[in-house]
Amino acid sequence: MKNLTIAAAFAVMASVAPDIALAQGGVDPRPPNNPEQKPALASQTDAPEMKSTVAFEVVTVAEGLQNPWSLAFLPGGKMLVTERPGRLRVVGADGKLSAAVTGLPAVDARGQGGLLDVVVDPAFARNNLIYWSFAEPKEGQPGVNNTAVARGKFVDDAVAPRVDDVQVIYHQRPSLNSPLHFGSRLVFGRDGTLFVTQGDRSITEGRMQAQKLDSGLGKLVRINTDGSIPKDNPFVGKEGVLPEIWSFGQRNIQAAALHPTTGELWTGEYGTRGGDEINIARQGKDYGWPTIAYGIEYRGGPITGGLTQQAGMEQPLYYWDPIIGPSGMIFYTGTLFPAWKGNLFIGGHGTNELVRLVLDGEKVIGEERLLKDLQPKPERIRDVRQGPDGAIYMVTDSATGRMIKLVPK
Repeated sequence: MKNLTIAAAFAVMASVAPDIALAQGGVDPRPPNNPEQKPALASQTDAPEMKSTVAFEVVTVAEGLQNPWSLAFLPGGKMLVTERPGRLRVVGADGKLSAAVTGLPAVDARGQGGLLDVVVDPAFARNNLIYWSFAEPKEGQPGVNNTAVARGKFVDDAVAPRVDDVQVIYHQRPSLNSPLHFGSRLVFGRDGTLFVTQGDRSITEGRMQAQKLDSGLGKLVRINTDGSIPKDNPFVGKEGVLPEIWSFGQRNIQAAALHPTTGELWTGEYGTRGGDEINIARQGKDYGWPTIAYGIEYRGGPITGGLTQQAGMEQPLYYWDPIIGPSGMIFYTGTLFPAWKGNLFIGGHGTNELVRLVLDGEKVIGEERLLKDLQPKPERIRDVRQGPDGAIYMVTDSATGRMIKLVPK
C-alpha cells in the first residue's frame, strides 16, 4: 500500500481488517442547524463515519472537581488542573487533590469566565515556570474584563503549593463588559513563542472588532514568554495594528494543537449554530468572522451578510453542522493506541463526546464519535491531552467534574 493515499489505504484496510469500518454518510444523525448551506470545498464537512473497534476503557483519575477547564503534566507523574471558579490544584499520581495553589491573581468567574488554560514551560525542569489564562476583571469597572495570561514559578509544597514571582504577561485589549467568549488555549510553538487563542466576547461591540487590526478581539496572538512581541509577527511595525496579532477574524477558539509533522497550529473554533470549525492558523490570514460564516445565529436567523465565502478570507478546513462545541484538541502520537496514531481528537463540549478525525494531509476523510455512552452519565468534554504514558486524558465540565483517561482494554 506504499503508493496509496491514506484515504485509499483505509478503504483497502476496511476490506481486509475487521477492526476498521468505513460507512458512507456523516456520523451525526441529528438534522443540520442550517440545511440551506453548502460547503465551498469537497471534504469540508460531513465526513463518512470511520469506526475503529479499538478496545479501550475509561478510568477515573480524579473527581470532585468544580468545572475543570484544563490540565497539564508535571515531571514525576503529577498533574495540574484548573477549576473555572479560580482554583489551580495539583493531582497526585494516586488521584489525590491538593489544596488550592496560592498566588494566582483574581479571576472573573461569571458566565464562561474564570481560570482557564494551564501549560508547563518546555524548560520547566530548569525554570519551574507555568503559564495560565484567565478572565481578568478590570479594577474599578464592575463587569468589565478581558482575557489575560500570567506566568509564575510553581512551588510544589506538599501542604501549601504556591506560585511565586507571578507576572501578568498579556492583557487582551480592549476590555469589555461581557461574561462570554474568552477563548482561550495556550500553545507553545516549536520556536518557544506562545500562541494565545481568544474570542470576540460575543456581544456586538466585540464581534464587529474581529476584523479590526487595532483590536485584540476575535484574534489569535503570538507573544514571547515574557510578554514581549516576536519580531517576525506578521504585523510588527505596521501603524495602527496591534503587533501581537498572528491571525484574525476568529469567533471563539477553545481548541488548539501543533501538528506533529509540520509544526503548524491547528485550531478548533466555537462557531455559530451549524458552523463550528477546524482551521490551520497561518500568519496574517483572515478567517472571515463575522463577514463570512457557516451556520446561523444562536438566536436564529442568518449571520451578518449571510455569506459563507469571500475573496481574501480563509475557508475552514472542516466544519460541523450540527455543532459539536469543540473544546480541547490533540494529535495523537502515542503508542498505546497504534491504530489511532496521527488522528485528531477534539472534545465535544456541546455533544458529550470525544470526536476522532482521520486525516489525509489537510483533509478530513473520516470521523468517529466516542464516549457516547460514558458512565455514570454522558459528560461535557472540556479539555483533551495526551499523557506521557500515551493515554488520552480529559476533564469533564460540571460542578462534579472528573479527570478521566482512555487506556487499552
